[in-house]
Amino acid sequence: MERTAVRSSNVRSVGYAGGILEVEFHSGSVYQYRSVPEHVYTELITTPSKGTYLDRMVKRVYGYSRVS
Repeated sequence: MERTAVRSSNVRSVGYAGGILEVEFHSGSVYQYRSVPEHVYTELITTPSKGTYLDRMVKRVYGYSRVS
């Protein structure tokens, strides 16, 4: 999946396609979150605090799997 680089102390890049939100962390880990509405992706890439938004609005809400 194509990802866009973001400015964050924790998140390196974010991608979205077909309800899958893909997040690459600075550690090198990549996670895919399932059944994520597009507006959540839009809010994530536009919020000033990517890590806080991800923790509150994505990690605790959507199923995920680590892809690398």
